[in-house]
Amino acid sequence: IECSSEAAAVAAAAAGADIVLLDNFNPQALHEAAGAVKASRPHTLVEASGGISLGALPHFLGPHIDVVSMGSLTHGAAALDFALKL
Repeated sequence: IECSSEAAAVAAAAAGADIVLLDNFNPQALHEAAGAVKASRPHTLVEASGGISLGALPHFLGPHIDVVSMGSLTHGAAALDFALKL
């Protein structure tokens, strides 16, 4: 379940969500929300997403973050045009 606040994330976990996606959080708010989710439901997976770049990645990693999604890995990838003719 995608959440945009700590309260929504904790409520989603309490309702039985398997994975809580914390979207567009700054690093400090992300870690606080992830800690609150894990404190209430330790087995709920916590995913960080939204505007995370490779340079900022270390700030989004922590003991309560299980998964990080980074659209920048595919948004900026160069296309390769090739054909395979037999």
